[in-house]
Amino acid sequence: MRSITPQPGIMDIALYQGGQSHLAGVDHVLKLSSNENPLGAPASAIKALSEAAVGMHLYPPTDHAALRDAIGDVWEVDPDRVICGVGSDEVLQFVTQAFSGPGDEIIYTEHGFSMYPILTSMAGATRVCVPEVERVVDVDAILSAVTDRTRVVLLANPANPTGTMLPEGELERLADALPSYVILVIDGAYAEFAAGYDGGISLAKDRDNVLVTRTFSKIYGLGGLRVGWGYGPQQMIDVMTRIRQPFNLSVVQLAAAEAAVRDRNWVKQCAMLNLEQRARLTGAVRQLGLACDESHANFVLARAADSHEADAAEAALNAAGILVRRVAGYGFPEGLRITVGDAEQTGRVIDALTKWREGAAA
Repeated sequence: MRSITPQPGIMDIALYQGGQSHLAGVDHVLKLSSNENPLGAPASAIKALSEAAVGMHLYPPTDHAALRDAIGDVWEVDPDRVICGVGSDEVLQFVTQAFSGPGDEIIYTEHGFSMYPILTSMAGATRVCVPEVERVVDVDAILSAVTDRTRVVLLANPANPTGTMLPEGELERLADALPSYVILVIDGAYAEFAAGYDGGISLAKDRDNVLVTRTFSKIYGLGGLRVGWGYGPQQMIDVMTRIRQPFNLSVVQLAAAEAAVRDRNWVKQCAMLNLEQRARLTGAVRQLGLACDESHANFVLARAADSHEADAAEAALNAAGILVRRVAGYGFPEGLRITVGDAEQTGRVIDALTKWREGAAA
């Protein structure tokens, strides 16, 4: 008897595990496990969402024109070359689904975002994972892995969970060296936290095989709404739009995202807070004997001597009501990814880790 079977690759997908939100017996948890904005959403977006809510009985526009125009104004890109999705994850799904399939290969790096292998398997393509060097993307390793079957390279810059960043010169070298039939996807979910960096937009403006993706979930504080966008060559956007659900974004999502992207003062405020507290947290973590690369995102990856020391550090943080993210699945069993909070929240983390170190030394 024939049975119902899933498409090839589907059963290779491990279920995504989000950051933990609760601690047993703790009423007011400080959640630093999902890289959320400690200041929340901007007032401008909350107001726009509230005003748009009266129209929830109406279907949203299918072209996302107002949001794409706002993105075009702020980032100085052609709005016709912008596509919007349910978070940048959906935009990443558009490109992998539209341009790869069984028999094709998708390249990503060993500590790359955990959605990359999932998206590859969803498309039925073959996963090709290449090594990094000291937790930084290795351009030569990517180029060496390219074959006639390669269709997409997925690259986060700044990277998650390491926070490291490929210099723009190396990013350009990669874009120039890839064959014309290979799409370079630059995932810029954390680009706004890297001073002076445009997230690869300048590369996408004049190349036929570069796509950049961005999200409203991080610096804009709209993680609960799920809105993202991509920018790339017109022909690529046209193809991806054919598989986009026409009503994938609601009226409240569109209104809040448009207000948020135009709120440049909010972005500057959040970026400055992150810059200050990231430096403070990085310095403290290193002084406490935990390894920590220079981060260009809104989190730091603290690396203990081994998984047992990481267990102890996490237990101390949990006892203080603080949740961070263990990243063993990314290849760091000794790692604790800690979201950068505000001054008070950063102080709580430093205090908890200091007491843990002092207790361990006693």
